[in-house]
Amino acid sequence: MTGAVLIGVAGGIVAGLLGVGGGVLFVPALVIFLGLGQHQAEATSLLAIVPVAIVGTYRQDRYGNVVRPDALLLGLLSLAGAAAGVALANALSGAFLRDSFALLLVLVAAQLARGALRPDGREKGEAATAGASSGERR
Repeated sequence: MTGAVLIGVAGGIVAGLLGVGGGVLFVPALVIFLGLGQHQAEATSLLAIVPVAIVGTYRQDRYGNVVRPDALLLGLLSLAGAAAGVALANALSGAFLRDSFALLLVLVAAQLARGALRPDGREKGEAATAGASSGERR
């Protein structure tokens, strides 16, 4: 139980701070520290992310950072994708899911490193949204 508490707190902080789905932290932690299988970890993570997403979105919206039409479209389209993804995940082995998840994390890390190593120090598209940090609403 203590492991789950620590994973939940750490996942919430990372999700709120970096805007990543808590699953990036939840899934590996559930497998490594709680001994869940890949299918169980992914399913548990999906449920755990719901309250994290609600709180994070509410707080970010209060700062004016949520582009509501885009968020609504992403959310609605993701419903069908999630249903298809669950069906596919249940047809695949845990080892394949684990390896695919690891590959995804490596690709995300490479993309983040590439952005951090840009000569001007800015992420692609950052200049266009620079005004948002001064309180402007998009």
